[in-house]
Amino acid sequence: MAYEFIKVDRAGPVTTITLNRPDVMNAMHSPAHFEMDEALNAFAADPEQWVGIITGAGDRAFSAGNDLKYQASGGQMRSPPSGFAGITARFDLTKPLIAAVNGVAMGGGFEIALACDIIVASETAVFSLPEPRVGLAALAGGLHRLPRAIGVKRAMGMILTARRVSAAEGKELGFVYEVTAPQDLIRRANEIAAGICELGPMSIRASKEAVLKGLDEPSLEAALKGQNKYPAVAALYTSEDFKEGPLAFAQKRAPSWKGR
Repeated sequence: MAYEFIKVDRAGPVTTITLNRPDVMNAMHSPAHFEMDEALNAFAADPEQWVGIITGAGDRAFSAGNDLKYQASGGQMRSPPSGFAGITARFDLTKPLIAAVNGVAMGGGFEIALACDIIVASETAVFSLPEPRVGLAALAGGLHRLPRAIGVKRAMGMILTARRVSAAEGKELGFVYEVTAPQDLIRRANEIAAGICELGPMSIRASKEAVLKGLDEPSLEAALKGQNKYPAVAALYTSEDFKEGPLAFAQKRAPSWKGR
């Protein structure tokens, strides 16, 4: 379908979604939330799409977060059940998502990136949860995902001061996977996506689900005992790919993954 506030491109098994409001630093308003929800629903449902990349239009911002001017002018602030940008409350997506952060990732923009599985950041990227500066709080996942990613004390140091963190510091803290030159960002994100696509897609989905659900279990023992009941893990065991991987290894050839 045609979108007004995002762009969606597909190249082989990789879907790239670009937040496309560069005039407002890709800030998110209600219509953009619902477009993202539709695009991510389509990505999740398409068996030919295995990896997603989310980035921002232009070279200034990934996303400045919530469009406060739109909100202050009386614009209706609604979001889908999947949360801010259709992603922050989306807990059933087992396909991997890469955030290619090309500039400012503030507030909700940072929360979008944190909701992805891998963050690749341009050297110009800046991260912050500045909501307290305007009397708000990062309640679209930032207050919960950041401590899980880097530990409570380091997260509190960012959250309670609302300070800005560079891409280099983000990597040092642990929430950024890799830092690139600005001109190399999208190429590198696509390289990582291509590397993931060389692996068994059912295995990748089972691995992502086991990690995220396992972190919510009360103990390591419970995570180990419960993992075979997770939907993506159960689907792996009954998939064509589960047979194809060992067969390809035995025959000394590259596997032909089906994603089913």
